[in-house]
Amino acid sequence: MCYSYCTGESSFEVKIEPDSPDISEHPHDDKPGPPYLCTVCDKRFTRKRTLKDHKLIHTGEKFHSCTQCEKRFTNQFALKIHMNVHSSKYKCTECGKCCQSNFLLTIHRRSHSGEKPFECTVCSKRFPKLPALVNHRRTHSGEKLYKCYMCDKAFSQAQHLKTHLRVHTGDKPYKCSLCDKSFSQSTHLQRHKYCVHQKGRPHDCHDCGNWEGV
Repeated sequence: MCYSYCTGESSFEVKIEPDSPDISEHPHDDKPGPPYLCTVCDKRFTRKRTLKDHKLIHTGEKFHSCTQCEKRFTNQFALKIHMNVHSSKYKCTECGKCCQSNFLLTIHRRSHSGEKPFECTVCSKRFPKLPALVNHRRTHSGEKLYKCYMCDKAFSQAQHLKTHLRVHTGDKPYKCSLCDKSFSQSTHLQRHKYCVHQKGRPHDCHDCGNWEGV
């Protein structure tokens, strides 16, 4: 199966072997182009190894483990960047938090300064990070790019989809430190602690005084 691609003044053909584990494209000799194509997201790469590492994003496989915490990563480069959080290379002088890069440290410092350089042109709401603004804009457009592969629901933000998937997987990563209960969302854990362990009563019955714990 072949596809034709045009990039500016040059063009090349993409050949995909349907039964091959390696997805590659073969450009014309006189018009070179990126030689490897991911058929899941259409990203192209110049090296076969880079494509192989990239494909792990879609499969969810994470072979590289951090020796200082429980996090795992799809490639060695991501692990190397992560290791900066365990050092003082990019450390915030305000709160002591260590970031993965100088760029992320600059963004983090906005949480202390209150700086919000990104403004929504629709409602003028401002954000400290560009991705937050991009996600916010979808509340105006109604666009829902993140679709659940197990049901027909779709979401405007990736985090909302991630939270939703726990309905299907049964994953409950938020554990109560005071008992053995676990929850799929952090807000459910906070409500549980307030209602059960702190004896908060947000659902008091005005007639009998009974309340519903979580």
